[in-house]
Amino acid sequence: MHARMPSPAMTVPGAFDALQRLTKAAWQSNLPESVINLVALRASQINGCSLCTQAHAREARATGETEDRLAAVATWRDAPHFTEAERAALALAEAVTRISDRPDPVSDDVWARAAKHYDAPQLSALLLNLAIINVWNRLNVATRQVAASPGHGHAMGSTCGGLS
Repeated sequence: MHARMPSPAMTVPGAFDALQRLTKAAWQSNLPESVINLVALRASQINGCSLCTQAHAREARATGETEDRLAAVATWRDAPHFTEAERAALALAEAVTRISDRPDPVSDDVWARAAKHYDAPQLSALLLNLAIINVWNRLNVATRQVAASPGHGHAMGSTCGGLS
């Protein structure tokens, strides 16, 4: 598989830098990095972005995430590996990513569970991170950005916006 074109974030002058600034701002909270990586991985799985799925799994491993937890992200509801706070973040990630799938995309129940575990600045950072990963996923999927071959890092000219 080959990319249709370079990432629009790399093609439009200033776009990559703007997205990176937003990413950096969203990461400057006390939201655990593990949560950021888990929700980015889950959103990327849902959106079918192989580049971001690979990159966020790699980033999560580099920060100490276990293979069992990474393998279970897609089945987080049934897997015993996640805290209630992580489950709330993953539920919010799915709701925000699948926003058009239901009449009340982010239900009061999903919101209340997230708000039980995260304060307003953390929820803001979580929502910004979800918005950012969904932007990267949509750019990458539309232009068919390719995940790297094993052992070769990122594919040339593509990105998913991680700060690592």
